[in-house]
Amino acid sequence: MTMNERKTIDLEQGWEFMQKGITKLKNILEGLPEPQFSSEDYMMLYTTIYNMCTQKPPHDYSQQLYDKYRESFEEYITSTVLPSLREKHDEYMLRELVKRWANHKVMVRWLSRFFHYLDRYFIARRSLPPLNEVGLTCFRELVYQEVNAKVRDAVISLIDQEREGEQIDRALLKNVLDIFVEIGMGQMDYYENDFEATLLKDTAAYYSRKAANWIVDDSCPDYMLKAEDCLKREKDRVSHYLHSSSEPKLLEKVQHELLSVWANRLLDKEHSGCHALLRDDKVEDLSRMFRLFSKIPRGLDPVSSIFKQHVTAEGTTLVKQAEDAASTKKAEKRDVVGMQEQVFVRKVIELHDKYLAYVNDCFQNHSLFHKALKEAFEVFCNKGVAGSSSAELLATFCDNILKKGGSEKLSDEAIEETLEKVVKLLAYISDKDMFAEFYRKKLARRLLFDKSANDDHERSILTKLKQQCGGQFTSKMEGMVTDLTLARENQTNFEEYLSNNPNANPGIDLTVTVLTTGFWPSYKSFDLNLPAEMIKCVEVFRDFYQTKTKHRKLTWIYSLGTCNLIGKFEPKTMELIVTTYQASALLLFNSSDRLSYSEIMTQLNLSDDDIVRLLHSLSCAKYKILNKEPSTKTISPTDHFEFNSNFTDKMRRIKIPLPPVDEKKKVIEDVDKDRRYAIDASIVRIMKSRKVLGHQQLVTECVEQLGRMFKPDFKAIKKRIEDLITRDYLERDKDNPNTFRYLA
Repeated sequence: MTMNERKTIDLEQGWEFMQKGITKLKNILEGLPEPQFSSEDYMMLYTTIYNMCTQKPPHDYSQQLYDKYRESFEEYITSTVLPSLREKHDEYMLRELVKRWANHKVMVRWLSRFFHYLDRYFIARRSLPPLNEVGLTCFRELVYQEVNAKVRDAVISLIDQEREGEQIDRALLKNVLDIFVEIGMGQMDYYENDFEATLLKDTAAYYSRKAANWIVDDSCPDYMLKAEDCLKREKDRVSHYLHSSSEPKLLEKVQHELLSVWANRLLDKEHSGCHALLRDDKVEDLSRMFRLFSKIPRGLDPVSSIFKQHVTAEGTTLVKQAEDAASTKKAEKRDVVGMQEQVFVRKVIELHDKYLAYVNDCFQNHSLFHKALKEAFEVFCNKGVAGSSSAELLATFCDNILKKGGSEKLSDEAIEETLEKVVKLLAYISDKDMFAEFYRKKLARRLLFDKSANDDHERSILTKLKQQCGGQFTSKMEGMVTDLTLARENQTNFEEYLSNNPNANPGIDLTVTVLTTGFWPSYKSFDLNLPAEMIKCVEVFRDFYQTKTKHRKLTWIYSLGTCNLIGKFEPKTMELIVTTYQASALLLFNSSDRLSYSEIMTQLNLSDDDIVRLLHSLSCAKYKILNKEPSTKTISPTDHFEFNSNFTDKMRRIKIPLPPVDEKKKVIEDVDKDRRYAIDASIVRIMKSRKVLGHQQLVTECVEQLGRMFKPDFKAIKKRIEDLITRDYLERDKDNPNTFRYLA
């Protein structure tokens, strides 16, 4: 039979044949005994549709078949599916729905295959919804719209049962919720509006009830354990049967009800809140607190603020303890106060170690807690103890570690570690320049009196300070350490020079340390009248030094010198280790038996203060090398002195100490002077670049620039501005006296 002679199929006849196929399909879905479709059956059904669509008009039944395709679903749903769903409830209804949806998808798959020819041409040309979509839409409009509210309530009721600890069929829920997703055909609207919105509301209400009870009954750690457990379970719920897009919304609800709502009450709980956890070192609970509160908006702010208060309080207690200890000891003995200060710095270091570990471990290195720790330490690290500023205490602490015979007996590693920590503490101190000056004074004493225990440690701390505070901070100190190495070389050269030039003989053993003026603290250099024995040495060394360099001027600082004398006393001859000043005074008694205060003063050419210190050390202290008339404990200008030939001691060699001048006042004065220069320089720098600036802005920028070294006082800045105006660096604006101009 040729193509043209093909028999025309009319609509009724063709549809009757199709109806048989559709009934067979329904029977298979209902589980009735029906043989499966063979490929011949399938081909016959497909061909029938094909023929009915390709007949010439008016026998092209595409539109009618398209409508009948939809009607087949509608009829099946109305007659079979809906009645079966309406007679069941709760879980049984859910199971039925899952089964019906699965069947429906199979039916759509098969029918759209039979009617496939429509999809290829008719639908494509007319831009109609494709067969697959039509099939699913029927289910959505007839079944889903009717049952979704009942289904939603049944599902949420099961979820609540699970929250209360009952076992439920999670696979069933997964399948039901998949219907909400699939029915949207690529859109999530149905899942979100018909199910998720209500679930979130229910979740909020559920946890709101729970939290209200827990906050009353439980301690903060127990409450947090429960909250963490709830969040874990909800996450688990999402992974098992909710759609993944629900996770952030669901967790947000739970966090809000369990944490945001009760945050302050939870953190401030009397015996178990954040303060108590910090007080009792509950590291695990603090970690949990951080994990939970980091999830809610601005949740960490109150935690970090409590952390800051706690650390500040602990530090302030240390300051107070040190103050009390110092004032009780002061009554007894000065030296032990130094010990107290050592203990105080040690304790501050331990405190910092402890809470830095908290920040790194419990609070996962979060910047908010680093800031809290910094601010807390800045509060109490800038309080002084017993009249000493913290800058001085730190410098003394370093000195104790670095000098020979210091009170700290530590291994090299421990020293390195401690120095590292001291430098970290220095970051919190506002007067870094004060620390630098005290440190420099103490470093000078260690280097010049050979008190430094280890050069490597000296260099190591300077490297650390340089990293922390910049090169300018340590340049002088590095110069001092280098100077000493050069001075040792210089001494070796001097000794060689003496052995090569027999004429140049100083007569006594002489060691000279040559220093560079700019690096070292300034020392008073008096023109002490040297004893004849010493004058010769000075000249010999000057000649040697001129062979090396012509243009350098040597200034002798006798106040730092030491000298070994042989004292011929009647009981025995002894060696005395004294300062150059003491030696000069004692040598006067080689030529006179008895001298008055004023004679000694004239012959040595020293100031009153120095003479009093000097004579006190020789006649009123532990070793009485000189006898004094009258024999009192103080020195007055009317006293007379004689050589005490009966002096003796069980040691053959003794050191006679000369009490050091208290340098604290001088250090503070020096620092103040340097600060004035620094403020001047800063103001001029700012004004040079800005040309015109208001007072407030100038002060702010100045404080910002200098803040790394010290916190300048506003009054001081104001004074410096006035001074610069008088020196014609700046001028006030004619119209606005609060504005300054730079004068080039």
